[in-house]
Amino acid sequence: MRNGGVLLFSMLLAACATAPVPERAEDLFRDHLFSAPSERISGDSVFALSNEMKHYLRADIAGQLLGKDPRRGLIDALYDKSQLKLEYDAEITRNASQTFAARAGKCLSLVIMTAAFAKEIGLPIRYQRVFVDDAWSRSGDMYFASSHVNLTLGMGHIADRVIDYDSAPMTIDFLQPESMRGRRMRVIGEETIVAMYMNNRAAESLALGKLNDAYWWAREAIERDPRFLSSYNTLGVIYRHHGNLQEADQVLKHVLELEPANTEVMSNLALVFNDEGRVAESKALTRKLEQLQPYPPFHFFNLG
Repeated sequence: MRNGGVLLFSMLLAACATAPVPERAEDLFRDHLFSAPSERISGDSVFALSNEMKHYLRADIAGQLLGKDPRRGLIDALYDKSQLKLEYDAEITRNASQTFAARAGKCLSLVIMTAAFAKEIGLPIRYQRVFVDDAWSRSGDMYFASSHVNLTLGMGHIADRVIDYDSAPMTIDFLQPESMRGRRMRVIGEETIVAMYMNNRAAESLALGKLNDAYWWAREAIERDPRFLSSYNTLGVIYRHHGNLQEADQVLKHVLELEPANTEVMSNLALVFNDEGRVAESKALTRKLEQLQPYPPFHFFNLG
């Protein structure tokens, strides 16, 4: 059994974007158990442009945006190696202005920055979650599942549809094109992107031992998009690490009511049962988990 917990943590996060809106979300919060955060917890700055970004638009690339299709002009300005020279960096999740300043970011951060520029020049945008296998990593005794989203320019949001990658020619993606051909994608809303960003920040704070910050980031993620169930899983892990086992139990069971076969949540709940001394229930849930997922992440690595 994993000892530290499983977090759905993303380059973009994978979760059921079409899950029914959970009821009683506010009943799952326990603000009185946590101190005030050490930083401002808000989604308002996720897409905000810095003065440097505005100057880049108005002075550095204004000509190429006017001289060609603005979609192509923006793609070239941001991702042509002879211009901005962006690099991939999976260390932390940055908002738009932080990503631009660092000239680097993970997939979620690069999508957010691109969306911020596109919105500033009036381009419609559409976000998609790509159906690819999750990539797993770990930090200490915690496991992180990373999935993938991308961004299409010049296309408005189409509510919760599954589309083909090949049908979206102005799609900005950070996987190699040959690995994307034939892939299916689900359209997601901007509220889900913001929730993903906040859930990432919660997971990163938890990995650093900043449990108070982690709680407030996860709480805000749920407030932003109650359908994004990964945030509830993260909240459950935070409660467990904070010693609030009853609260962890409640949150994780809540998710399983909506997604009964969610193996990540099941794994975390088995750990909570074990911590509570409910060993028989923990073992029963672990057996069920093994049937659904015979080879969990890092299984063969841990075997040596």
